[in-house]
Amino acid sequence: MSLTEDILSQLPGEILPGLRRADALLASLRGENIPIPEVVQENSQLLGDVEWDVVVCGGTLGILIAAALAYRGVRVALLERGILRGREQEWNISRHELRVFVELGLLNEAELETAIATEYNPARVAFHEGTEIWVEDVLNIGVNPVYLLETLKQKFLAAGGKLFENTPFQAAVVHPDGVIVNNQFKTRLLIDAMGHFSPISQQARNGKKPDALCLVVGTCATGFPENRTGDLLLSNTSLQNQCQYFWEAFPAQDGRTTYMFTYMDASPQRLNLEALFEDYWRLMPDYQGVKLNQLEIKRALFGFFPSYRQSPLQTPWQRILAVGDSSGSQSPLSFGGFGAMVRHLHRLTVGVDEALQADELSVKALSLLQPYQPNLTVTWLFQKAMSVSENQEIHPQQINQLLSAVFVEMQKLGEPVIKPFLQDVIQFSGLTQTLVKTGLLHPLEVIKVVPQVGLFALSDWTIHYSNLGIYSALSLFSPALEPWIKKMSASPQYYWHRWVDSWKYGSGGDY
Repeated sequence: MSLTEDILSQLPGEILPGLRRADALLASLRGENIPIPEVVQENSQLLGDVEWDVVVCGGTLGILIAAALAYRGVRVALLERGILRGREQEWNISRHELRVFVELGLLNEAELETAIATEYNPARVAFHEGTEIWVEDVLNIGVNPVYLLETLKQKFLAAGGKLFENTPFQAAVVHPDGVIVNNQFKTRLLIDAMGHFSPISQQARNGKKPDALCLVVGTCATGFPENRTGDLLLSNTSLQNQCQYFWEAFPAQDGRTTYMFTYMDASPQRLNLEALFEDYWRLMPDYQGVKLNQLEIKRALFGFFPSYRQSPLQTPWQRILAVGDSSGSQSPLSFGGFGAMVRHLHRLTVGVDEALQADELSVKALSLLQPYQPNLTVTWLFQKAMSVSENQEIHPQQINQLLSAVFVEMQKLGEPVIKPFLQDVIQFSGLTQTLVKTGLLHPLEVIKVVPQVGLFALSDWTIHYSNLGIYSALSLFSPALEPWIKKMSASPQYYWHRWVDSWKYGSGGDY
């Protein structure tokens, strides 16, 4: 029996079978013939009267946008395949990002504070045989998902929203004037918040393999030495199994959470989650300075996160909008989930509301709600620099040495550069300063990464880097347009507001 089998089989719930189901899904996604669901159809006949303005499918994170829209007077139905409840494990985020719940009227100050289960400082960034860097107030808040989702559910229902639990999404038929969901719910707009493995998104992607994967395993346990600090990004080993392993750790309500994660391509020969867990048990004691038999493991955590270069996803159907992980709106470096959803919550809430008011629900109009964002696209090069191709040979310490050099220079440039980057917000000014300093002071590390990432990836990145500069300039100029936009009718106003949003978010100006 492997260590993973031994430990996970002792935990309550179907943890080991769940891990193996996740690995079966991972193997399917890495295969050559990915199944394509056929859950969306089109019908040219008019639907007639519709009961809902919006039907949101996927309740765990869909409740965020459902509640925000209901609060604005939109008729919203929320479909959840099970019972809408939060998981036990906290969601990590930065405090300033949580302000959006107050701004949208979803939580008051007292409720926001109650939603915060844990808070720690400082957090560490460190690489094997490199310099340790400490930062304050970055992803240092642990939100209690059970409390947050229950509170948002009550606000949603009080605002007139309707929740349909134990109601999985089955099918949608798109008509010229609406969508009928599960042959039951008639709506003007369908919002897909069903996550990475949404059947709607899978159909829209037409069986395309992911361009990259992030695999993550971890636990929440007690028995660690007292430690009120966290790790945001830490490596304490060189390359193993053609993977560079990274760690994340932080205090939790009922112990300490430690994650180990790695980036890779979607080759079928790559290691799976169960194999990654074996390395986690082997390496974690040295990382945390503790023996495994001293720990009482409360929960095991695991998952994988596919990334597609063609993101955010713009669905090929009118009246259907993908949000959150369904849309791939996170960068290939980010796990997505709660943080990515919260970051875009204000933009999507206002944008969907304006789209409904202007009746701008065509493919073209909705594509502007998930626009090209160069500040996300530039991170593909970073993802490639933090991973190794299946048969590629590089120095075992090359990734650590490059990352150590980059983060040392970012630290010297100060918080306005390093803090946004650690929260997955890339800005032209900070990126340019970092590139120039790293190139001048660590030329050998930069030269070594060129054959690792390849010339095509480098030239493609140059285009997106240039666009990041253009979007930054447009975002600075855009406030001058607002008085002019306000004089327009609803439809042109909708388009102009979406372009302004795309410049702001696509340049990291929302930070």
